[in-house]
Amino acid sequence: MTLQTHYSGLIEHYRERLPVSADTQIISLGEGNTPLLKLHNIPALLDRKIDIYAKYEGLNPTGSFKDRGMTMAVTKAVEDGAKAIVCASTGNTSAAAAAYAARAAIKAFVVIPDGKIAQGKLAQAMLEGAIILQVSGNFDAGMQLVKEVAEATPVTIVNSINPYRLQGQKTAAFEIIETLGRAPDFHCLPVGNAGNITAHWIGYSEYACSKNDNVTAACAYCNGHCPYAHEPIVSTRPKMVGYQAQGAAPFLRGVMVDNPETVATAIRIGHPQSWDSAWQVNEESGGWFDECSDEEILAAQKLLAEKEGLFCEPASAISLAGAMRDVKTGKIPEGSCIVCTLTGHGLKDPDTAIRQSAGELITIEAKLDQVQSAIMKNLAG
Repeated sequence: MTLQTHYSGLIEHYRERLPVSADTQIISLGEGNTPLLKLHNIPALLDRKIDIYAKYEGLNPTGSFKDRGMTMAVTKAVEDGAKAIVCASTGNTSAAAAAYAARAAIKAFVVIPDGKIAQGKLAQAMLEGAIILQVSGNFDAGMQLVKEVAEATPVTIVNSINPYRLQGQKTAAFEIIETLGRAPDFHCLPVGNAGNITAHWIGYSEYACSKNDNVTAACAYCNGHCPYAHEPIVSTRPKMVGYQAQGAAPFLRGVMVDNPETVATAIRIGHPQSWDSAWQVNEESGGWFDECSDEEILAAQKLLAEKEGLFCEPASAISLAGAMRDVKTGKIPEGSCIVCTLTGHGLKDPDTAIRQSAGELITIEAKLDQVQSAIMKNLAG
């Protein structure tokens, strides 16, 4: 019998493509290796010949894609001798930072906006031992405070302005190519702070170029000098499409938004930290930014759950909401291969899910005839 190699996290798996050495102590919770699931029922509703895949990042250890970047950020922080990390967060970053700090036996300080964080995310950070600093104001105000405090305090920032975060997150693009055997034609993502769309583009670019390849490697991330001496895996890169909530859409307005509002709290950000690099991705990939209403976001969340059995948080569903609209209008043509990133699990924000649930709670006595009657009534209906 041949035993399978044990998967031990994305850093170990992609060690040759990440900035670690043989002596680096890796801080991992087995993140990455998330499923890429082909949607079966939703494409049929669009009446188009189209392939749509969902990269289900909610199956990472703390329930979101943030774990990909956090394993790298905390690993490098520990390697540099850090005793504490700090982040501003709308929720998912705080949960990931707290978990990986606990794993590394260092302290985590998280700054969250008052009253603007889903309870599922806050519960994670609190139970994992993070020191929670709740501030008046939104994420952007918290982010500014974190940057200022890091200049005068011995803590390492683990928000996406930390370049190691993007190094970890780029591995999602590697996994997608390895699963599909190619790059998708379009990759659709939620955009808040814009680090994830940037990280994916780095990953796609690295797999499409080699150290001495000046043809496909013209992207500004390596200028034809990829630091990883590998042969190209693929010859194409996808168009990167980023969707924002209407009430928090600085890329659509062309300027920062001071008071962002949306039900999708994970992307309720008006001052993206990866502003310049995201515009660069937009230009290099030939993609675009667009926006969706809260109603469209929630409808897509519900559709994913009811038609495909995929439970994601509201911000995740915007990738599908936008992709569906662009397929219907022809902006994404028939015959395309689309990947939609579902960034976080639905249990991150159960209250929002329950409020729009169509599931009926039927109260009956514990008697066979009543159970049978309820079942038959619903089957007939």
